Amino acid sequence: MTVFDDLDDYLALPRVSGLAMSPDGSRLVTTVSTLNEKRNEFLSAIWELDPAGVEPARRLTHGAKGESAPVFTAGGDVLFLAARPGEDDDKPPTALWRLPATGGEAFEVLTMPGGVTRMSSARAAEVTVVAAPLLSSSSGIDDDKTRREARKQNKVSAILHAGYPVRYWDHDLGPDQLHLFDADATRDLTTGPGAALCETSFDLSAHGDFVVTSWRVSGPGAAVRVALVRIDRATGERATIAEEPGADLEHPAIAPDGHAVAFTRETHSTPTSPPRITLCCMRFGAEPVELTGGWDRWPSSVAWAADSSALIVTADDGGRGPIFSVDPASGTVTRLTDDDFTYTDVRPAPGGVIYALRSSYSAPPHPVRIDQDGTVTALPCLDMPELPGTLTEVTATAADGTPVRSWLTLPDGDEAAPLVLWIHGGPLGSWNSWHWRWNPWLLTAQGYAVLMPDPGLSTGYGQDFIARGWGAWGDEPYTDLMAATDAACEHPRIDASRTAAMGGSFGGYMANWIAGHTDRFDAIVTHASLWALDQFGPTTDGAYWWAREMTPEMAQHNSPHRFVGEITTPMLVIHGDKDYRVPIGEALRLWFELLTYSGLPADENGESPHRFLYYPTENHWVLSPQHAKLWYQVVTAFLGEHLRDEPVQLPELLG
Repeated sequence: MTVFDDLDDYLALPRVSGLAMSPDGSRLVTTVSTLNEKRNEFLSAIWELDPAGVEPARRLTHGAKGESAPVFTAGGDVLFLAARPGEDDDKPPTALWRLPATGGEAFEVLTMPGGVTRMSSARAAEVTVVAAPLLSSSSGIDDDKTRREARKQNKVSAILHAGYPVRYWDHDLGPDQLHLFDADATRDLTTGPGAALCETSFDLSAHGDFVVTSWRVSGPGAAVRVALVRIDRATGERATIAEEPGADLEHPAIAPDGHAVAFTRETHSTPTSPPRITLCCMRFGAEPVELTGGWDRWPSSVAWAADSSALIVTADDGGRGPIFSVDPASGTVTRLTDDDFTYTDVRPAPGGVIYALRSSYSAPPHPVRIDQDGTVTALPCLDMPELPGTLTEVTATAADGTPVRSWLTLPDGDEAAPLVLWIHGGPLGSWNSWHWRWNPWLLTAQGYAVLMPDPGLSTGYGQDFIARGWGAWGDEPYTDLMAATDAACEHPRIDASRTAAMGGSFGGYMANWIAGHTDRFDAIVTHASLWALDQFGPTTDGAYWWAREMTPEMAQHNSPHRFVGEITTPMLVIHGDKDYRVPIGEALRLWFELLTYSGLPADENGESPHRFLYYPTENHWVLSPQHAKLWYQVVTAFLGEHLRDEPVQLPELLG
């Protein structure tokens, strides 16, 4: 037995995320999330790690509502975000707190009426800049507090928009706007930002004299592009330092010596060409230089070596996510890690050492040190859970000769196992790292083999591999998935007579497409899925992004709803009402049309083999522990019914 055999045991596993390093490299902290006593929320606390990899991790904070987003000050104090209830306010906004390096209790540094959302601290000066929202009509912090209290007391939630977008993933945008503040002087650095800082990132120079931030620029209609802006901390003067009409410039990282900024450049896609992400560098006062135009991978994070001699980046690569070094002068790319892991939260330290989190489908995220010779050492933190099976790779050959690789989990034992094809979302993504929410081992523990392929449109295989499915979702991505399934079914441990397909978001779209194009599967689970593309495109939270690819012709040709009459496989539809990326209308229409027009319509009593699991309060992912548990219980019951002829046993909490 493993923790994956019991959902309660699995949900109780502590989870590591985030990493922060002191400027001198002597201290390292992370956050560890655990389930609260009511088992309905994960709370995070800050833990200190031993950079040498000798001493065990130790907990630093113990707030009742948790702490997050730690960063170090130049003097070694730990700053973090927390909402700590007091006698006068049991639901205070998230504030900025400081834990002194010399010891003692943490104390509140800055509170804002709308809370503090992000921060950056200078490496060589006691300067901190934070992001915090102000109502668009507020004249200052005090006025903002008054206006917020008035809206609250009058129970007003209305928002008047003059631009796009109006919501993001699972929350409404406005009526407040994100600003950047000097946390020490509580001075607004970005008066009148509008929506420019919505979902952007910023970096503070080592001496705290300026900020570089990505800056959203509205265009005709609902079009949006992202530029780079430099803001002087002393005066608030801001200037656009890089922008390109056909690209988004994001993830700025200022060199420790203050002479340059690195950033990613994502070209805007067209109906026939996918986006392209490259790494750029700009010395202040000069023009930007594209460093990785000849590298067929997409940089996903950017950091500088402590001495400004190199850029340290990560990128998807063949089902992994290695760390690379990029020469800021020549653009030469050198791979630094060569294992089966994906690295995140990369923190270069003085002396050429790098700290990071890494994970794979064999291990959840855990902190590591990468020495200059490439040696990777796991730092003491949490115990790794024992897995209920084995992980292997399968490579199929598509009809055009392209290799299509997959991860495959196999349950312990020698018996042939039913196969579940699990399709990733995105669609620009890859199955290459541990995921607590979409975890194949929970199905593997129940005796299922889980196939996780990277079909056309997946990242980590080059630009041409992405282009194979661009604007043609129902073509190569679908045929690649079928080729991957065929290859997996040849494995001696797979029972090819019992198979299911499932996916979320774009993976749910593919599940819907599969349902209308083959009857080879015994059951299909579609979560947060796209069903009618002409309806989805204008109603999703970022319609401008999808419109670049999704022409009326593309939407018509690739829309699963056109094939509802061909569906003869039982489907489990799952959706959350607070999902703004794939609005609930997709599920409502899918459900109605399944019962009305599919090859398995409802009978005279209104019954059908299809099921609809609906969450009124959940978002795109269904994150609450109690709801995630129900998700797996319903999914495994549905799979058990159709792949194993098991009697349906649904959880009592469904009512």
